[in-house]
Amino acid sequence: MSRGLKSFAFVCLFSAVTIGTALAGEVVIENAEAVQQNGQWRFSVTLSHDDTGWDHYADLWQVLTPDGDLLGERVLLHPHVNEQPFTRSLGGVKIPDDISKVIIRARDTVHGFAEETFEVTLTR
Repeated sequence: MSRGLKSFAFVCLFSAVTIGTALAGEVVIENAEAVQQNGQWRFSVTLSHDDTGWDHYADLWQVLTPDGDLLGERVLLHPHVNEQPFTRSLGGVKIPDDISKVIIRARDTVHGFAEETFEVTLTR
């Protein structure tokens, strides 16, 4: 294979990978639920994202007060390419009694935090 043809093949492959990563878009929060357990809260959050592998995947979701204070976060340690949507839980979240709603936000490794968030009303 000539040097020019090799360079062309590399550019095509690089472009395909780059375009595929860009097309995955932001992570979407499909659902979130909260259950109070022994004075603390357990959250189950369902995300969808077109994970492409280690270069682009949903890697985190957080529980925030309406004012933006961080109450808890769940780090997602690997891509979920063949498991969409997927649900992960986080327990032991302490929420002050005067907070009746929380905000869930999610992040992926390319776009950062998604613009869309999800509000959960706490039933005490």
